[in-house]
Amino acid sequence: MNPRNDPARPTAKQSAPSDKLPKTSSRSPGAQSTSAYGSSTIRRARRSQKELDVLDDNIFAIVKDQNPATVRQVFYQATVHQLVPKDEAKGYRVIQRRLVALRESGGMSYGWITDNIRWVHGHTRYGGIKEFAQEVSGLYRRDYWREAEVRVEIWIEKDALAGVISPTVIGKWGLSLHVARGFSSLSYLHQAAEDLADDGRPAFIYTLTDLDPSGIGIARDIEAKLRRMVGNRVDLHVERLAVEPWQVQAWSLPTRLTKHTDTRAAKFVAQFGNESVELDAISPNTLRKIVGDAIARHADAGAIARLKQTEALERESIANWQTALGGTE
Repeated sequence: MNPRNDPARPTAKQSAPSDKLPKTSSRSPGAQSTSAYGSSTIRRARRSQKELDVLDDNIFAIVKDQNPATVRQVFYQATVHQLVPKDEAKGYRVIQRRLVALRESGGMSYGWITDNIRWVHGHTRYGGIKEFAQEVSGLYRRDYWREAEVRVEIWIEKDALAGVISPTVIGKWGLSLHVARGFSSLSYLHQAAEDLADDGRPAFIYTLTDLDPSGIGIARDIEAKLRRMVGNRVDLHVERLAVEPWQVQAWSLPTRLTKHTDTRAAKFVAQFGNESVELDAISPNTLRKIVGDAIARHADAGAIARLKQTEALERESIANWQTALGGTE
């Protein structure tokens, strides 16, 4: 049996630095107990196969508990557990290579690591009407917020993290996710402002960015331009959910020195200090909880549950269109 398919295999708890990860490789049951983290793991330029096995087991435990996650999020969780140094070459690239090896060997599901940056362009094509009807039925969604008294939007700085929180924002709560991709274009922000104005309801905008000069600048830019473009047409509320200084302290998030080449660095350092923190440093489960809790402030969970039941029945009827219309396979 592949040890990574063993349901009894231990998993990592949610991102607390004191969490215990597997200390011996399950692929070496007779091996002497060897720590998978600590000074010896970090100092070695080359790891033995036994050490790689232990490292892989620990990485697997992290990803199993936190998926879907980005490579960089796994790297930060690995640094928290002292599996690798907080270094791009000796830490990030090691995690990147091990994740490739784990997935290519069949030891880890490809779907556990998310990548929202790359796209395939082209038409979706079908083998017949029946296949099309089944595909369309899977796309059908009810508007859970049509009767809500407010409009809620989630804005995130990084495209790579969209896949991490989309199960919560899109799947669970039925909202759209705005991806800023750094500083958003004027056209993108203008369209968002017009959508808010056309809706007319009080709007609650929640942003998530890095705690660094650019991240703070992006959050402020989104708020300032939306407020200017919306004007007095909508009651607009904007709140930055992460990364906040208190979160860095409470969750012992990995930090890095602020880049002073950024023109916003001096102002940032004066307000927040000389250390920056990436949004990726927050564990995926914690990030999803932050977002879910913010949305839940405004949601009618009971109404959404009922709409989901109706949606499932309507989706089934759409899948049967081909039969009702007398279409061929």
